[in-house]
Amino acid sequence: MKFFAAALAVLALASPLQAQDEPDLEIWRLDCSTIAFSDSAAFSDAHLYDGKARTLVASCYLLRNGSRYLLWDAGLPSGLIGAGLSQGGTTLSLERSIADQLSDIGVTTDQVTFAGVSHYHFDHTGQLSDFSASTLLIGAGDWDVVKETTEPNPLVDPRPFAPWLGEDAAAVIAIPGDHDVFGDGSVVMKAMPGHTPGHTSLLVRLPETGNILLTGDLYHFEEQVENRGVPSFNTNRADTLASFERFNAIAKSLDATVLIQHDPRHLGRLPTFPGSAK
Repeated sequence: MKFFAAALAVLALASPLQAQDEPDLEIWRLDCSTIAFSDSAAFSDAHLYDGKARTLVASCYLLRNGSRYLLWDAGLPSGLIGAGLSQGGTTLSLERSIADQLSDIGVTTDQVTFAGVSHYHFDHTGQLSDFSASTLLIGAGDWDVVKETTEPNPLVDPRPFAPWLGEDAAAVIAIPGDHDVFGDGSVVMKAMPGHTPGHTSLLVRLPETGNILLTGDLYHFEEQVENRGVPSFNTNRADTLASFERFNAIAKSLDATVLIQHDPRHLGRLPTFPGSAK
């Protein structure tokens, strides 16, 4: 009993200090492309969406913790600006580069401490090399795939990772599980494998807005949450289903707002850029 009483006393004393030291945290949503599909069949290996057209967005995010910044995902290549691309029933378009959008809030690419990617797919890494001064954060399983890929393919393009490959490579943190980005619990990469071997989602604990969860590509749209739609191009079905369970449990436990990064219906869950949430 004395032990528990002492522990409670310590917690009581620590609480005001913890509140005083709450991180100065802020998040912006960046527009990183629009992707239109004439048929979204590939998003379910159980034929849940066969023949259904669907338009998705690619959302990237900038997070500020004090004077340090994290870019979360890097969208499609800036070469698509003003050009777009249509192929095989898929149309890609991009209006502004990430660097251009950051200039609206007075942030340069060199100020970004960490460049984090939820996974290695092309629509999340296209502008990554613009952040060559940043430390790359990536799931260890995904990093292994990137290092082993010598030629671009429909899902993995090693070229945006060039600054972190080779003899004079920039710093990389390959994450085998969860990772506390800033070391204070405010932003945590959560291991959610299945979509890719090292796929991660992101927990952000905002002091005013509350907890939010960025899905990465664990989910692409709300219907997948409702009917557990597993894309046919995922690397591991069982891992995907287990990650569904873990993600949903975290969201429920923390009463978190879920942001499906590709679902345009979730754009209103954060302020419109250049507005931010704190």
